[in-house]
Amino acid sequence: MSDLHIYNSLSRKKEKFEPLHPPFLGLYVCGPTVYNDVHLGNVRTFTSFDMIYRYLVYCGYQVRYVRNITDAGHLTNERGEGVNRMESQAKLESLEPMEVVQKYTVGFHDVCKLFNMLPPTIEPTATGHIIEQIDMAQKLIENGFAYAINGSVYFDVRAYNEQHKYGILSGRNIDELMEGYRDLDGQEEKRNAIDFALWKKASPAHIMKWKSPWGEGFPGWHLECSAMSTKYLGQQFDIHGGGMDLKFPHHECEIAQNVGVCNHQPVRYWMHGNMLNFNGQKMSKSLGNSILPIELVTGNHPLLDKAYSPMTVRFLFMQSHYSSELDINIKGLQDAEKGLRKLLNAVKYLTALNQDTIAIDEKTEKDIIELCSACKESMDDDFNTAKLIAALYELATHINVFYNEGKQANKISEATRTLLQQTFATYVFDVLGLKEESAAADNTVLDKVMQLVIDIRKQSRENKDWATSDKIRDTLKDAGIVIKDSKDETSYEIS
Repeated sequence: MSDLHIYNSLSRKKEKFEPLHPPFLGLYVCGPTVYNDVHLGNVRTFTSFDMIYRYLVYCGYQVRYVRNITDAGHLTNERGEGVNRMESQAKLESLEPMEVVQKYTVGFHDVCKLFNMLPPTIEPTATGHIIEQIDMAQKLIENGFAYAINGSVYFDVRAYNEQHKYGILSGRNIDELMEGYRDLDGQEEKRNAIDFALWKKASPAHIMKWKSPWGEGFPGWHLECSAMSTKYLGQQFDIHGGGMDLKFPHHECEIAQNVGVCNHQPVRYWMHGNMLNFNGQKMSKSLGNSILPIELVTGNHPLLDKAYSPMTVRFLFMQSHYSSELDINIKGLQDAEKGLRKLLNAVKYLTALNQDTIAIDEKTEKDIIELCSACKESMDDDFNTAKLIAALYELATHINVFYNEGKQANKISEATRTLLQQTFATYVFDVLGLKEESAAADNTVLDKVMQLVIDIRKQSRENKDWATSDKIRDTLKDAGIVIKDSKDETSYEIS
């Protein structure tokens, strides 16, 4: 398959990837809470795991990719208390809660398509798995790790910690957690302040509620992922992913729930994407630097100089390792735009290359073979897209040289040319998930206009009217269009 190594958040080290049942592989990613527009940080997380999914498939694994939809409305307080945000949004918009769910689920899917994310193989919803969540809560009560009181069910963290270890993923200490929650209100019915809700009793005014052995209520946030991942991927599966902000308490609580029911760790490899900043600061509404994906694409935000295409944003995300913090700024967006164009132009030139080997340049041949190998080595190194892109840039330079020398890849063997073509296109499109965005109609119009300009410039050069020729070239360059003269023809590219 592949010599893939993954940084495991559980062991806190990079490990050789050894799936449970190769070539089959289970991948679970915590999906969106659909009570509001998906934010840019979410897009980075889902784009990262889209890339990971793509590469696993490229490596030959048969991946069952599960990404859930949180539509039951989870709570503002991390311990399972507070305001139900789904119902709050429903009241704010004068909609039924499931209308809110539908509205923002459709919006989430639109964003996924915009950024060229592949759909998961299964996309379960929390509301569609209430029975499974009730069943898991009952088993936790039977196993002594949960208790029912006043119509609610809580996970007993202390009882669990006596037999297992709570905090193994985040490194949290149970006594320190007790200190942190000691003075919080609303803890009267819990045995311990750090216990979290598996099921909450619904008030008469609560809209989203279901019947259970403990009365009408609704599930806790953490329970849904444990129930759905177990149902579709089994009691133990390969990879569980999500944003860094989910490591604690969400993923920590998932581990406790699954171990409490199954008596063993549920996941082999825990993976977390890191946070997104803008101009060196955490993105937030209070700072005015919180940008929605559609605002970035339309340019409709005061901090932006212009609109940036979805593929430019995706490429910007790929230029950093998924586990590192990424700072978005105007220069970075502009550089990503240029870098993306360089790769897409190289793909176009690559398809036009002819093979007429005259004399193989051993250094060029060796460089290209090594760079092609470096692409796979980079991705096998914990999906290091930053290193992959560096190798693709170097390959693009070779492709440009071949193209400018009359579209002749005559310094390398036919086998190496085939390797170059397959490697470059595969990693740009299939692994990084990039694509050409310009509309076909716009391309046709631009091509016709540019052909006319090129013909005028060619006539000027034939008439030795260098002033006109240079003026055309320089004016186009100022507009971001580069004229490229080769032995056989003149072409253009958008820089």
